[in-house]
Amino acid sequence: MLKRNLHKAEPIPAEAREYIDALLESGDLFRYHASQDAPVTLLEQEFADLMGVKYALAVASCSAALFLTLRALELSDKAKVLIPAFTFAAVPSAVVHAGCTPVLVEVNDNYRIDIEDFTEKFTDDIEAVLISHMRGHTSDMDAIKALCNEKDIPLIEDAAHSLGTTWHDEKIGTIGKAGCFSFQSYKLVNGGEGGIMITDDADMIARCVIMSGAYENNWQKHGLDCNAFSKYQNELPLYNTRMSNLAAAVIRPQLSQVKRRADDGLRNHDTLADQLNKSPFIAVPDALEPEKRAPDSLQFNLVDFTDSEARAFMAETHLRGVPVSIFGLHEGNARAFWNWKFLGDAPELPKTRKMLSRACDVRLPATLSQDELATIADVILTSADQVKSSKAA
Repeated sequence: MLKRNLHKAEPIPAEAREYIDALLESGDLFRYHASQDAPVTLLEQEFADLMGVKYALAVASCSAALFLTLRALELSDKAKVLIPAFTFAAVPSAVVHAGCTPVLVEVNDNYRIDIEDFTEKFTDDIEAVLISHMRGHTSDMDAIKALCNEKDIPLIEDAAHSLGTTWHDEKIGTIGKAGCFSFQSYKLVNGGEGGIMITDDADMIARCVIMSGAYENNWQKHGLDCNAFSKYQNELPLYNTRMSNLAAAVIRPQLSQVKRRADDGLRNHDTLADQLNKSPFIAVPDALEPEKRAPDSLQFNLVDFTDSEARAFMAETHLRGVPVSIFGLHEGNARAFWNWKFLGDAPELPKTRKMLSRACDVRLPATLSQDELATIADVILTSADQVKSSKAA
């Protein structure tokens, strides 16, 4: 029985509390109150440096970052955007909010895009590709980027789960035209809410900054070496998706913890995966060769389970203190594409549907001890054995 709450985040560093106290004393919570060096501006500069890019824009959420990025591309009305069918509902929502039409691509049982289906659906009327690295699993970015380059179509990365992940030693979020990250509480860096987009494209950052809510020349307070702002001032709508100084004060001290959390998360993931793969009833897919992940959770597939057995397995793990969920068997799960009713009738995606019906999800905080990992492994393995032995009896 695991006694630890796997959904509890790490404590916010003491340094953040000092920043917060100073902000509360000053009352300067709005990013544009200060003439320069507001906490949000400093966060943007520090995050850009961390990722090795020219520009960053901190906003209210990763969804807001995706929305602004798509708007900045100046796509046609109802433009078709390729996205993976395995992602969080906020991703197709951002596409719809930007006035575009999501086209869902099959995902294999390793949680990565089916390149054959991706290639088939990458027709001449596709105007953008938005790759969601769901739960930190990186699809074949070599093949995806090559197709985007061949067709001269912009590639956007939803890297909400992938801060600290690399592909051929290249940081995820820097492979496409722009990358978007999340600071929601369950992500590697916890701001409660919040997001950030990064890019090397001066025109894109200018458009996104203006649309995020930089009214009356407030873009000057971003401290960016970019001459593209003035042509968009008052020419673009303001969506007011700004981040507050309070959120930035919580986030900034955690950036120095990214590498440690990523390394510890990968160690925990691989330790647990090695144990689970010893069971004939469980399969943890391997990473792709160029991929070095920074996981804060683990996904695995149940092997030869019926629906009733899979539900019984979930119940067993919950009773033993390890709340494992199955994406496709939880009523209303926001990661199951057939629950995205706002898109209309669900498309036929048999590979993704089959995967989601047996794909399990468990949180793995970076601070787990080896004893706690052993307990989690024991709970999962024992629960699987219990269900299968009961069925056999």
